[in-house]
Formats: sequence, C-alpha cells, structure tokens
Amino acid sequence: MLALLSLKTFNPAYAQVQEDFVYVDTLIPSIHLDIRYASANNFIGGPIDGYYRPCALLTQTAAEALMAAQNELAKFNLGLKIFDAYRPQRAVRHFVRWSQDADDVAMKDVYYPHLDKPSLIEEGYIAARSSHSRGSTVDVTLVDLNNGEELDMGGFFDYFGPESWSYAKTPTTMQRAHRMLLQTVMEKQGFVHYPQEWWHFTLANEPYPDTYFDFPVQ
Repeated sequence: MLALLSLKTFNPAYAQVQEDFVYVDTLIPSIHLDIRYASANNFIGGPIDGYYRPCALLTQTAAEALMAAQNELAKFNLGLKIFDAYRPQRAVRHFVRWSQDADDVAMKDVYYPHLDKPSLIEEGYIAARSSHSRGSTVDVTLVDLNNGEELDMGGFFDYFGPESWSYAKTPTTMQRAHRMLLQTVMEKQGFVHYPQEWWHFTLANEPYPDTYFDFPVQ
C-alpha cells in the first residue's frame, strides 16, 4: 500500500495536493538515497532552505513509474540512487540568492571550476523555477544492488559544465554505456531526460505541469 505524505505543518492551501505525494523509499525499499540538499555535500556547501530531512518525495504517479524502472534494473542486479526529487520553491530561491552573492565561491573548485556565478544563470544551470518543484522530476544514478556502489557515469551530480551533458564526448565507452542504460530504462517508464544533466528526468505525463509547490521536505 502506498504511504501518503503526512506533514506536521503545512500550508492548508496545499493540503489536497500534498496528499498525492509519497515517500519514495516507502514505496521502493530497495532504492538508495543520497539527498544532497539536506547536507553540506552540494554546490552551495550547506543545507538548502526547505530540506529538513534527507528524504525523497514524489507525486504518486512519478514514484510508481520510478518503481517500474527500479524493477527493470533489478534484473541486472542494478538499481537507482536518488540525489534529489521534489524540491520546494524556497530551495530554488535559495539557489538564486546564492548565485547573486559574488563573495561565496567556497565550492567553485569542485562544482563550477570553469564558470563564474553569472554564467550559472545565463547558461541555465540555475533558474527562478525548477521542474523539481512540480513533484515529478528526479535526479538519479545507477548503483550495484549487491553493494550499493555507484556505477562510473563519467561525472558527478550537479557538476556545472559540458561534461554533465547526456551526450558529452568526454566519458569513456563504458561510462557512456552506463548513461545510455539509465536513460533507456527511465524513458521506457515515461520519463524524459534533460540533455544538460545526465542524472535529471521528468515524468512526461506529470500530474501537476503548471504547479510549483513550496511545502518542506520533512
């Protein structure tokens, strides 16, 4: 049975819609979570606004499609690891504020060594709105189900640069094969990939295509 989202505090205006969100690992116990924005392990270097707990939330429709992808990968002793799922709009605003702070470049050498902060907006890496806030977008990679180790994808989550593009030329043949396997399995279950980020997928028939939610991840 699907576990519906229950929040201790939330805006009543969102109550009806929030009931359609689920905790992904409740629906898919075998999935791995590494929710970067609830930690300091991200391009800002600290927890992001709205992330109070390292959990993954998605609309029920998207979570069920992700479960089908996980089941498909399990045939090869592989699975998915989630870096981010539903993202509150307040987190997106946090990203934009950070991008406008020229003095905060603590994580530049790791995540955007060849770009300055204004370029992150200009090139579309950071925007005022994100599909994640609609509840049916997820950032994932492949893992070995036996030991939980990530497969080599030829790059890492949230690296801002052409190396992260789905069809980048820099990865090796094996790394490109891993990217294509992830893309193929996700697309088979109705997700559309974002060409600038090999890890980013949005459900094509998302239930709330025009709604950007702001309830917290907790």
